[in-house]
Amino acid sequence: MIDFDNRPWGRWEEYIFEPNYRVKRIIVFPGKRLSLQLHHLRSEIWVIVQGSGKMTLGDKIFPIHEGDIVQIPKGQAHRVENDSDQPLVLIETQLGICPEDDIVRLEDDFGRV
Repeated sequence: MIDFDNRPWGRWEEYIFEPNYRVKRIIVFPGKRLSLQLHHLRSEIWVIVQGSGKMTLGDKIFPIHEGDIVQIPKGQAHRVENDSDQPLVLIETQLGICPEDDIVRLEDDFGRV
């Protein structure tokens, strides 16, 4: 593991960080959700490996479950929410230019900009 960060919604753990891709495990605590966000420099692929919840992708909201794969194009607003009583775990592969600060938060439960 290269890096990790505890967040108010859960935790991310980084395993690979190369010039044009990055791989993380994201754990979302029960009843929490990430900010509604987008990225200008990267697209993402999320593989749900444990739990279930809701995914917002653009103007669509749909259920997600273990085994689902979600493709998030560059510039697309997205958010994941854990509406269950168990942790939601996903593997995130970022493709493109992948700095941590390539996050544009559109809405956030924790007051982050």
